[in-house]
Amino acid sequence: MAKNTICLWYDKDAEAAARFYAETFPDSAVGAVHRAPSDYPSGKKGDVLTVEFTVAGVSCLGLNGGPAFRQTEAFSFQIATDDQAETDRYWNAIVGNGGQESACGWCKDKWGLSWQITPRVLTEAMAAGGEEARRAFEAMMGMKKIDVAAIEAARRG
Repeated sequence: MAKNTICLWYDKDAEAAARFYAETFPDSAVGAVHRAPSDYPSGKKGDVLTVEFTVAGVSCLGLNGGPAFRQTEAFSFQIATDDQAETDRYWNAIVGNGGQESACGWCKDKWGLSWQITPRVLTEAMAAGGEEARRAFEAMMGMKKIDVAAIEAARRG
């Protein structure tokens, strides 16, 4: 296990979530699955308690902690994409698997975890600053899934 690992709280589906992420994103995998050694407040002995996994190279631990805590937009994964096809692939995988669209490149998976599917062209426009950043930002504000061609057009003015 990595020295610093993101721990994500799930009701009871940490393993299913980890397997979905591993199937969806490159450089992702499911590692060890640990079962509860005895009963606990939201589960029984033998239930999956934690799952070690990586998402796009980031070490994570999924904890089946029960319904006490829910995911919020205060935490999200930001996935940089190179083109519209890659943007569409990740967006459609998350939304099409019981997730929901939000605004400005954000969506949630069916477990409530937030994702920012962010084309590099948008990040580059924001880094450029000035009028280019303003135009790209204003174009983005009206979008759910980011439209790469529209961002490129906004950058050009």
